[in-house]
Amino acid sequence: MSDSYTSKTRKSKDLYERAKDVLPGGVSYSIRHFEPYPFYTARAKGSKLFDVDGNKYVDFWLGHTALILGHSPPAVVDAVRMQLENGTHYGTSHELEIQLAEQIIKVVPSAEMVRFTNSGTEANMYVTRLARAYTGKSKIAKFEGGWHGGYDALHIGVKYPFDVPESAGLTAGALQDTIILPFNDIEEVRERLKNEEVASITVEPVLGAGGGIPAEKEFLEGLRELCSKKGILLIFDEVITGFRLAPGGGQQYYGVTPDMTVFGKILGGGFPIGAFCGRREIMQRIDTLLYERPHYSFHGGTFAANPISMTAGLTTLKILEDGESINKLNNIGGKIRERLREIFEANGVDVQVTGVGSLFNTHFIKEEVKDPRIVSKSNKKKQINYHLRLIKNGIFFLPTHTGALSTAHSQADIELLYLETEKYAKECKAR
Repeated sequence: MSDSYTSKTRKSKDLYERAKDVLPGGVSYSIRHFEPYPFYTARAKGSKLFDVDGNKYVDFWLGHTALILGHSPPAVVDAVRMQLENGTHYGTSHELEIQLAEQIIKVVPSAEMVRFTNSGTEANMYVTRLARAYTGKSKIAKFEGGWHGGYDALHIGVKYPFDVPESAGLTAGALQDTIILPFNDIEEVRERLKNEEVASITVEPVLGAGGGIPAEKEFLEGLRELCSKKGILLIFDEVITGFRLAPGGGQQYYGVTPDMTVFGKILGGGFPIGAFCGRREIMQRIDTLLYERPHYSFHGGTFAANPISMTAGLTTLKILEDGESINKLNNIGGKIRERLREIFEANGVDVQVTGVGSLFNTHFIKEEVKDPRIVSKSNKKKQINYHLRLIKNGIFFLPTHTGALSTAHSQADIELLYLETEKYAKECKAR
């Protein structure tokens, strides 16, 4: 990171030393750590983060890609401020949960009924259980490089090599019914599932942690056809792509409708949230008025559908509903991916820029990136150095992770990204 970063972030360094005593690894989520230590944010507004030392960063990480309207958008802040006066948590039913569910159903092709959780991990956990309950099958399938949160049955095959456990404490029993499939390879998927009885296949329309790799439309269409033929529920994990690629998410963007969908991030308008939705006949398996134990699929949570998240989410989705802002961001995202390619190519640096819509990532490799196995061959050191170079010069990407755009980003923000990228590319060329 160099001495210049350390000299500018002395207060962050002190905070990191304190944090190591009380937080394992000094952080609340391991991916937030980077060398020599993370800076500590004091406030955020629009497209900017401001750390405790007064440094300003153009933020392309956006709270794990959640903040499509940027930090503290006035419309959301005003709505939440009003709701605060009426209560932060009820533990009872309220109209806001109905309104947000109605809005989701209005724009999302697969949504006929909705349930809310507090995170994408919870939503993936409950939707997997629901798929098993509805189909009566135990086995499930997911893809190499797919990240669906920390739920045991899906916490497998995330990072290469895909046969290495993702965490200690995962039992063989928890993972024995999960089948790992190759991304963007429908023929191999058909072959691997030929003799399997599977409840569900979970897929991200764009692999997030796997490298910002878009699914090919033909691949998703093939999955839809296969699932319909074999009685498998197709689940789209749209925690990242939901309400970003289109008002109705990746399923609207690609024109492929799953049986069930998982949401998070953008849906909360900057507050904790998760949700899952799907066809009425499937979702009704949660209804304890229709099914008795052990035939219903349990779902619940103390803070599920809390009024603050409902308010922020409803305000955000109303802003995004007409698709104008999303289409604009998608166009800008396409230009960014093309410009980054041009900069590295002009300096003789082998880079593949992945992503779709307003998502983008860079991989230092000559081979075209279509799946996470190819990403595993890329030069991670160069990618980390590139992102650390950007951080040092006032542009924040969480190292190695996919970046995103918000409506708060200005052309000046983007030009700064180009400028600092060009400086790094020239340094690579000179070596």
